[in-house]
Amino acid sequence: MSVPAATTPRVPVGYLGPAGSWTHQACIELYGEDALVPYGREQLFTAFAQGRLDRLCVPVTTSVVGATPYLDDVLAMRGASIVAEYTRTLGYSLLVQPRTTRAQVKTVLAHPVALQEVKPWLDREMPTVERRPAASGGAAAEEVAGAAAADLAAMAPPAAAQIHGLVALAQGIEEGPHNVTRWWVIGREAPPPTGHDKTSLRLQASEQAFGSALQTLSPLASRVLAVYERPGGRTLDAHVYVIDLAGHAAQEPLKSFLAANAGFGLLGSYPRRY
Repeated sequence: MSVPAATTPRVPVGYLGPAGSWTHQACIELYGEDALVPYGREQLFTAFAQGRLDRLCVPVTTSVVGATPYLDDVLAMRGASIVAEYTRTLGYSLLVQPRTTRAQVKTVLAHPVALQEVKPWLDREMPTVERRPAASGGAAAEEVAGAAAADLAAMAPPAAAQIHGLVALAQGIEEGPHNVTRWWVIGREAPPPTGHDKTSLRLQASEQAFGSALQTLSPLASRVLAVYERPGGRTLDAHVYVIDLAGHAAQEPLKSFLAANAGFGLLGSYPRRY
C-alpha cells in the first residue's frame, strides 16, 4: 500500500492515545513522528474545538464491525471538515512483559473493536483467557507494561512493543484484507479537488423519510460508495446516515446537488484512497 506524502501541519495533530495505538501508527505514516500529540477520547475533540489542534485523526470504519463509536463523535462536531482518509490492513501482536509465557497469560486486553477482530484467533489459540476491553491498543500495552503480575497480555500493533518495553508471543494475528481500518483526518480547510476524490454527506432522517431521501439521491446513484447508519439520539426511528460518494463537492454534479438539497450536510471532500 502506498503511503501518502507527509505534510507539516501548522499546529500538532491529535490522535487517540496513548502512544502505540493503531491510530498512532496511522498518523506516523501520514505525517511522520513530529508534532503528534496523544489524547483521550473526550480530550481529543475538546482540544480541536478549542483550536489547540489543527487536525485530529480517528478510526471511523472497519471491515469487521463497520462503523466505530468515533464516527458518532465526528458527526457531533461543528465547524470541522474531513480533509483526508487513510486505510490500513491490520495485524495484531500478542504483547507481554519479558519472560512471560503464553501459559501464564490469564487476561488479554484490547480495544473492543480489536477484540472482535482477533476473536477467531483467540477462540482457536487461547479460548480460556479473559478478554478485557481497553481504550486503545496503546492503552492496553501501557497497562500490561505497568502491571505487577505477569499474567496480562495486550493485542496491539507491533510498534507498541518497543514503545512500552514488551515482547511479542505471536505476530500477524488476523492480518489480511479481511481486517482493514479506515481513518478520517479532521481539519478546518477543505482540500481542493484532485480528480480522484470522495465526498461524505450527513443526512438526519426518520426511517420513513429515508426512502424519499434515496429518491432525491437517485441521480447520483452510480456515485454512491457506502451508506452507514447511526442512531439519531431522539426517537427509535430517527437516524443519522453517512453517505460516501465519488467526486468532490466543489465540482459537478455534486455541487449542484448540494445547492438544491439543503437536507444533505457536507462532512467533507477529500482525496480518495480506495
